[in-house]
Amino acid sequence: MDLSYILNHLGEERDQYFDAVSPPIIQTSNFYFKDVESLRNAFPNERDIHVYTRGNNPTVEILRKKIAALAGAEDALVFSSGVAAISAAVMANVHAGDHVVCVKKPYGWTDKLLNKFLSRYGVTATMIDGTKIENFIAAIQPSTRVIFLESPNSFTFDLQDIKAVVKLAKEKNIVTIIDNSYCTSLGQRCIDMGIDIEVHSATKYFGGHSDVVAGYLMGSKKMVAKIFASELLNIGGIISPNDAWLLIRSLRTLPIRLERIQASTATVVKFIEQHPQVERVIFPFSDSFPQHALAKEQMLWCGGLFTVIIKATDVAHVETFCNSLKRFLMAVSWGGHESLIMPACSFMNRDDLDLADYPYNMIRFYIGLEDPKVLIEDIEQAFQKIR
Repeated sequence: MDLSYILNHLGEERDQYFDAVSPPIIQTSNFYFKDVESLRNAFPNERDIHVYTRGNNPTVEILRKKIAALAGAEDALVFSSGVAAISAAVMANVHAGDHVVCVKKPYGWTDKLLNKFLSRYGVTATMIDGTKIENFIAAIQPSTRVIFLESPNSFTFDLQDIKAVVKLAKEKNIVTIIDNSYCTSLGQRCIDMGIDIEVHSATKYFGGHSDVVAGYLMGSKKMVAKIFASELLNIGGIISPNDAWLLIRSLRTLPIRLERIQASTATVVKFIEQHPQVERVIFPFSDSFPQHALAKEQMLWCGGLFTVIIKATDVAHVETFCNSLKRFLMAVSWGGHESLIMPACSFMNRDDLDLADYPYNMIRFYIGLEDPKVLIEDIEQAFQKIR
């Protein structure tokens, strides 16, 4: 099944909705049945039959088919946020007394899920340096049920050797889950490498326009059916038909946007790496990145995120640089059309920098769809303010 077909035609039965080129938004909470027997047969098959939009909706169903095909997965679910997809994936595979191995410094809400929320119900977690397979081997316990990966993460971009972790997990009968938001399914083929569940913040590249919050979960039909029947239906972290339609819209241009972002990012990174006021650039496809070879082996693209450690004598210098940027918005998230920055010092107490997880002079950049020359000019004028 070719990419163009998936993005533009898969799941779109146009003869069922007046031959409209764009699918309709089926904005309904409920679906009716002609007789009792039809309703009776629908209840045990709610994943495939439209009963109630909390479970299955025609617009959402089109999206599910597309994202499953994009990932090379048998099935998929769509959630109201990335953390909803992450939570459902983990919760579906643990019980009280079970143990999870997770990489250090994952997405903040993944960390809270494992170490604050699930700990209340008797699930424990060990956070490890995931750059070495030996650390996974050492962390596994008899009660380990899940290994959670985030490769790369979204600030320091640490990688895990996905194939090596999958091999270890299968030997131990452990479920593997990966947050693949950084690369998307087009940029890293996690299901093909043997991962059991792939999750995404669809808010990022899949949405692409900073106007929708959503999450994806992909896996086998058996795994997806289990999560649908329990975590999705019970907790109700569903996406609206309108937001599902926005994501279908965004899929049309996904490859083109990714190509533009990657090309622009490479141009901007090359400029910043050579700047005298830069101490270090952290970017998986840079030759200086410690895991560069692994990145090139298992990632097909590197996206628009990179981190810069600037030369600064104090936090005030960092703040002056960030506040002087005119073309970059200061905001969380990434993956949209707009270029962004997020300085590490924004989530630190200025009086206790020694207790921070990251250096105060670390700034995460995201390159959007703007002209890279304009972005470079903006970065240069900001550097001039701290010379």
